[in-house]
Amino acid sequence: MKNGDLEVQRYWQAEFTTPSVKLPFEEATDDVEKIMQDSIKAHMLSDVEVGSFLSSGIDSSYVAASFKGDITFTVGFDYASYNEVDDALKMAEKIDVESHYKIVTSNEYWECLPKVQYHMDEPLADPAAVALYFVSQIASEHVKVVLSGEGADELFGGYGIYREPLSLKPLTDMPKIIRKTLGKIAESILFDIKGKNYFIRGSKDVAERFIGNAYMFTEDKRDKLMKDKSFKQYSPQEVTEEIYKKVENMDDTTKMQYLDLHLWLTGDILLKADKMSMAHSLELRVPYLDKEVWSVASQLPLEYRINKTTTKYALRKAAKRKLPEEVAGRKKLGFPVPIRIWLKEEKYYKMVKADFVSEAAKEFFNIDELVKLLDDHLKRKKDNSRKIWTVYMFLVWHKEYFEMGHETDRFCYDEISVS
Repeated sequence: MKNGDLEVQRYWQAEFTTPSVKLPFEEATDDVEKIMQDSIKAHMLSDVEVGSFLSSGIDSSYVAASFKGDITFTVGFDYASYNEVDDALKMAEKIDVESHYKIVTSNEYWECLPKVQYHMDEPLADPAAVALYFVSQIASEHVKVVLSGEGADELFGGYGIYREPLSLKPLTDMPKIIRKTLGKIAESILFDIKGKNYFIRGSKDVAERFIGNAYMFTEDKRDKLMKDKSFKQYSPQEVTEEIYKKVENMDDTTKMQYLDLHLWLTGDILLKADKMSMAHSLELRVPYLDKEVWSVASQLPLEYRINKTTTKYALRKAAKRKLPEEVAGRKKLGFPVPIRIWLKEEKYYKMVKADFVSEAAKEFFNIDELVKLLDDHLKRKKDNSRKIWTVYMFLVWHKEYFEMGHETDRFCYDEISVS
């Protein structure tokens, strides 16, 4: 602020850099281990006891195995393939820490949705937000501060989709006119055959084909779904264009990481982590997202991040020095949530359908299109679970903030005491 004028500047920018000297892989792994141990140690500084979230995957397990604390927290769901608790408890036993866990029932999950969207402030359709709500709840009963594993995938190259440029290389190395022609031929085939999608995706530049995890509806599907055509509807490329420009000379995987750093990480991963922990007055700290960690991760050559057989290559090698092989090498799961299964059950199908034909839904959406999404999923014609969830979470959020006298409003106000 100067002479009444406010000037806003960005004081720091995350940028991938190419090191002047390429370190041998073992030395790079040493650097990853050292900086992660330093960061975890720094994030442990506190006047109160610090705990750690613990799932069955590498990100939180590496933090939990390194943090020199005494207590971890885990949640799972009452579906066998969606329950990480057993693996997390085995991990806690191996690193000799106390572990508290909760199995979230289907009813608990669905009953909590309005409360979760209330605390989110803005609508977020990531089903894992509820898992974070419950794990934060049990953690808050024991500690005031927890460490968590957010950011490892974006910094070190952890999502499976980051390997796609390697598999598409035979096409993307072709002259553009040839691969574009092959893509158009593939698109003209009206039925699904093996390899069709490969040629379609390979015909596109990375900025055309990769929008990120939050890309739910194509523009034509969105137009069919939305009732009001008067408001500005952005194309995905209008949102991503400026970000891609900043890394236009980088390889495709690095471009994808950079996009996720600026959209997915900030708009989903950290949003839900912050809101769900703060809903329980719990301070959540993220050792992977330290500027000194970034200074190491951002200089890792592509082949130290991903290859044809694995992701987060250097991080996994560093983690093996603290973790069992089966944990350090485990495939990325996130917080697996059985949304796809629930939406095929009559009870939850009817619950969602009631909101899909509500007056609120009629205000924004063509409800025939909504019900078709739901019915096609129920009849197993197509897995529409993420599309359904995106709309449903908006409607749940809308009910919390725009439909007066709702139960959660009263619940939240009841907790406020005025002196």
